[in-house]
Amino acid sequence: MRIKEVIGALERFAPLPLQDGFDNAGMQIGLTEAEVAGALLCLDVTEAVIDEAIAWDCNLIVAHHPLLFKGCKSITGANYTERCILKAIKNDIAIYAAHTNLDNAIEGVNFKIAEKIGLTNVHFLEEKNPESGSGIIGELDEPETELAFLKRIKQTFEVSCLKHNKLLGREIRTVALCGGAGAFLMPAAIARHADVFITGEIKYHEYFGRDNDILLAEIGHYESEQYTKEILYNIIREAFPNLHIQMCRTNTNPIKYL
Repeated sequence: MRIKEVIGALERFAPLPLQDGFDNAGMQIGLTEAEVAGALLCLDVTEAVIDEAIAWDCNLIVAHHPLLFKGCKSITGANYTERCILKAIKNDIAIYAAHTNLDNAIEGVNFKIAEKIGLTNVHFLEEKNPESGSGIIGELDEPETELAFLKRIKQTFEVSCLKHNKLLGREIRTVALCGGAGAFLMPAAIARHADVFITGEIKYHEYFGRDNDILLAEIGHYESEQYTKEILYNIIREAFPNLHIQMCRTNTNPIKYL
């Protein structure tokens, strides 16, 4: 089995044209004609993740976040990106990223978040076309209080510090969400009359003036997208039942909580 066959399965699920214009999803490092010994699935590529791939005898890393995003003008080991490039090439490890194409795909990243929350009647928050969109909006089977809902989200996503705006005693039934840096969808969530909007990152000034509009829940970028590995696993396992697949055990979240 060749790397290009695994990539083919991933891109049938989340075609590269679905990615946002700023993105750099797709093949990052390596030769697609090489045979696959095993695949390591992760959120981010770091030196520790590549070490883990080596330890598991995986010569393909499938990540959510691209290692190569802004481009490199030299490869001297001056930063972690350059060191990862050197280590991956030295150890014949290919790296592939499924980023905003996986965010925007049907049953992609935001659908997985909705599944973890237990939402039904799920649709794209902003539809790009019938096959893709940004964010998700759905319903809870039973309404919850603000505090009960936030506590459940905190537990489900293992959030050390959940940030939110003022609690006004509203009932939570309609939920809008976007994994990662999804605050740009806050106006869409309000326009769709969602009771709460969940995302990984919200800037300080974006909280102002929203108390009466919607409950905001900021759960952390890594925390919101941590279950993306399950999507990648299911795609590859369904296409290649006998391939050695390993979920990354390295926690790559660069943010620590005291």
